[in-house]
Amino acid sequence: MSLPERLAIAQCGPLDAKLAVPGSKSITNRALLAAALAQGSSVLRHCLFADDTRYMIDGLGKLGMTVAADAPQQTCHVTGTDGIIPAARADLFVGNAGTAMRFLTAALTLGHGWFRLDGTERMRQRPIGDLLTALGQLGIAARSEFENGCPPVVMEASGLPGGTVTVDGSQSSQYLSALLLASPYAREPLQIQVTGELQSKPYVDLTLAVMRDFGVPVQRRAYQWFQPEPGRRYQGRDYTVEGDASAAGYFLAAAAIVGGRCRISNVGQRSAQGDIHLADVLERMGCQVHWGANWVEVRRPSEAPLRGGTFDLNALPDQTQTLAAVALFAQGPTRLERVPNLRIKETDRLSALATELSKLGAKVEEGPDYLVIFPGPLRGAEIETYDDHRMAMALALVGLRQRGVVIHHPGCVSKTFPEFFQVLESLANHTG
Repeated sequence: MSLPERLAIAQCGPLDAKLAVPGSKSITNRALLAAALAQGSSVLRHCLFADDTRYMIDGLGKLGMTVAADAPQQTCHVTGTDGIIPAARADLFVGNAGTAMRFLTAALTLGHGWFRLDGTERMRQRPIGDLLTALGQLGIAARSEFENGCPPVVMEASGLPGGTVTVDGSQSSQYLSALLLASPYAREPLQIQVTGELQSKPYVDLTLAVMRDFGVPVQRRAYQWFQPEPGRRYQGRDYTVEGDASAAGYFLAAAAIVGGRCRISNVGQRSAQGDIHLADVLERMGCQVHWGANWVEVRRPSEAPLRGGTFDLNALPDQTQTLAAVALFAQGPTRLERVPNLRIKETDRLSALATELSKLGAKVEEGPDYLVIFPGPLRGAEIETYDDHRMAMALALVGLRQRGVVIHHPGCVSKTFPEFFQVLESLANHTG
């Protein structure tokens, strides 16, 4: 679907909707790397096909790994290399895909040769220094090309040694996840110690779950110390990617905003994705929530008001923008806190939210790791997206209830959910 440069959002009434969301980006990229390094072949089903995962698939291909992608069937057939990076030289471009940049940087330590990883201008502003510092402790020659702690990354690889390495988790959990995913192929057992307060812990749980599913259990001490079980390597398998909890959040929030109910049929109570707990926050705000093992449903009767409150989103930072949209319709202020890493995402999301929510009529207090949103009389607005898919998707929800909301450059949703606006438009056909 080709999207215009400006997209007006149509209002809709209370929902009566049930839908499946695309496969999880986070799981798809973890599973792609594990399958590519595995012994034997894998079939990955219900994969996400969007910009972020295509950059991972393209990167693996340029490294000599075989990934046969079938987008219409949402399937990838991956031939594992048993921990070998076939290419001896590669120059990779990963757009603004943070997982691809961080995961491939660590994985390339298994290779032997010269490698460079680059991305968009925004990616060149996103830090990776803590991961490079950790690799340097292991004697790996990996550096920031411009010596500013950000990509491009240039590496002279000669295999991943074992031993003990410390990594700072206070900016991003992706550095730890990257080391964990590569760790089964270190020459000797690799112990990873975490310093600082680890951000977004559920994403580490997700990494450990994918590693376990592909045959590598990890010994751990809370979130401070990790070591893959010695001698274990990834094994090829048939693997189904569950629905994306971040994507599910938009539609659960839509039911909170306009009323009615929305059920997501392919991610639920069993999920290791932290973002599924947006449903718990919506329940605290006044919605009714019903769970199944693989589904979740949010309901808000028309007579039930939304309430503001204080919410610690450290475990689900990607739902901050979604909750900010809901907060506009709540009674009383809403404080969204402990999300410092939003400043280093696709844009500075806290600053961007403060600007755009103000356009919509809210008063916003912005702090170093929090926002406080004071609802005001709502008005339509032209919303800038900062080339950030989550800004576009979250703030489009406001237009379901408030007339005159226009999203600029909506095509940025191709990063993780190319069909988002088609699905959003279809909600008008599922009203109670």
